[in-house]
Amino acid sequence: MPHINEPKLISGNANQPLANAVARRMSMHRGIDLGLVDARVERFNDGEIFVEVYENVRGEDMYILQPTSNPANDNLMELLIIADALRRSSAARITAVIPYFGYARQDRRSKARTPITAKLVANMMVEAGIERILTLDLHATQIQGFFDIPVDNLYASPIFALDVMHNFKGNRDDLMVVSPDVGGVARARDLAQRIGAPLSIVDKRRGKPGEVAEMTVIGDVKDRTCLIVDDIVDTAGTLCKAAEVLMEHGAKEVHSYITHGVLSGPAIERVSKSVMKNLVITDTIEATDAVKACPNIRIVPTAPMFGQAILNTWNGTSVSSLFDHKTLGPIYEGMYSA
Repeated sequence: MPHINEPKLISGNANQPLANAVARRMSMHRGIDLGLVDARVERFNDGEIFVEVYENVRGEDMYILQPTSNPANDNLMELLIIADALRRSSAARITAVIPYFGYARQDRRSKARTPITAKLVANMMVEAGIERILTLDLHATQIQGFFDIPVDNLYASPIFALDVMHNFKGNRDDLMVVSPDVGGVARARDLAQRIGAPLSIVDKRRGKPGEVAEMTVIGDVKDRTCLIVDDIVDTAGTLCKAAEVLMEHGAKEVHSYITHGVLSGPAIERVSKSVMKNLVITDTIEATDAVKACPNIRIVPTAPMFGQAILNTWNGTSVSSLFDHKTLGPIYEGMYSA
């Protein structure tokens, strides 16, 4: 049955540049203007969030683009309140596009009397009226099972593979993909297989929470260009330490490919002074001025992938086709070439 209505995109305040970029990509693909739905998301004097949607959304297929990044609580509440406003306005379907899923690190009980906050957040989203989730590189893939609604988890590794094949054309034989811990091996292996590179691991042992007592490199990185792969860089302490250890073990260069640049606290200063030549992140979290000004941080766009994923969801076609870097190549319009 053909669609009559076009998909409609609405955004909170968490990452409006990304929302506008996704809307532009969708407009280009559809050949019509698919601008953001006109709405206001404001705060009362006491900090309460107020949402008003100015356009008719009755019977529409709505997509809320809102990462739950810093400030996580405010951005999460914006998402929930927008969803409630759309549900009460008789939207046909509400999909939450959450480029960075906050609270994903609290996905299990690590010790007695602690919460599983990722499950709590999942319950809140479903209760607010959200019927589908579209996100990127969940910290733990089992979080998909916390929802009783469809969850499409996209991957940054196809974009990173395109970037690596473009920027390391001349020395791809020297590349070594590195996981900064044992838990991230599957993610690192995925990129290694895409670019045809071997895999190494940095095994870290903590003396006490927040402090890394010892790091051991598993694998021969001597004279290799090392690519550290992970999903989140927060304070960048472990990342910069891993880069130092790799250089001490004879690595020629160290670059990092991290999906979500949280970059809180001393992270920018650490990265700028690090032995890493480049830290490559995506724009799932809106970059601060300090991030943009850091000379060895580079940001790759996710709007082409999210725009296509939204259109595929709306059309009822495959989202998993975007897991392949060969499929993403044409979507990125020659930005990268192998």
